[in-house]
Amino acid sequence: MNDITLREAQTKVDQWIKTIGVKYFGELTNLGILMEEVGELSRLMVRQYGEQSFKEIDKKKELSDEMADVLWVLICLANQTGVDLTDALEKNFEKKNNRDGQRHIENEKLK
Repeated sequence: MNDITLREAQTKVDQWIKTIGVKYFGELTNLGILMEEVGELSRLMVRQYGEQSFKEIDKKKELSDEMADVLWVLICLANQTGVDLTDALEKNFEKKNNRDGQRHIENEKLK
C-alpha cells in the first residue's frame, strides 16, 4: 500500500462518500459518530493497556482499525466544514512550537 498525505486522504474519503456512501451524514450526526468511534478506541485501549479484562466481543478488534475509524470520521467532518487538515496540522505544529518550545524541556516532572 502506498503512503498517502492528509490532503490525498481527504480527497479519497470525499470520492468514496460521493460514489459509494451516497452522501455525507449531517455534521452533527458525524460528530456523534466520531464520539462513538473514539469510545470504541477507548474501550479497546483500556482493555489492552489498562486494568480491564477483555470481553469476548473485544478480543478480535484491532487498535489500527479503531484508529482508522476515528480518522475517517474526522476527515469527513473536515471535508464538510472546509478544513484543510494539512494546513491545520502545519499551523498546529507552529502553535505548539511557539507555545511549548521550552516548556516540556524545562518541566521537572518529565526529567
